[in-house]
Amino acid sequence: MRPMSRAVLIAMVVLTAAACASGAPDAPAAPTLYQRLGGRDALKGVVDDFVANVVADPRVNSRFKGLQPAAVAKLQTNLADQICDATGGPCAYLGRDMKAAHAGMGITDAEWTATVEDLVKSLNKFKVGAKEQEELLAILGPMKKDIVGK
Repeated sequence: MRPMSRAVLIAMVVLTAAACASGAPDAPAAPTLYQRLGGRDALKGVVDDFVANVVADPRVNSRFKGLQPAAVAKLQTNLADQICDATGGPCAYLGRDMKAAHAGMGITDAEWTATVEDLVKSLNKFKVGAKEQEELLAILGPMKKDIVGK
């Protein structure tokens, strides 16, 4: 092979390899918390169980007495949408912000703690991993300032 032909061949191989490498897809993105939680159906299961827990919890159930089934269903949908949205899912939370939704309710630190415990109980029941629980609680935790009365 002549020296010029060898140089042209090497250049073609290098260019072809570079073109193939640049056309290769990037490494897949890490799954979102929403995906690691199991998606919409898994979130719905956790939320439905969580709402059942708070309705049965004597530390907070007075807040839910007299709630009509349609209001409970709306609460479940809003909570699922909110968690879905906050964890990187395809949902959009369209409900009121936490400050407006809880204005004038006088929710106490003890009630907040009871509610968090009820959520963790549901997360454990559905075998949500510790890492995912920590991440979810870290997302929801800052809402406390808008929910608990001063």
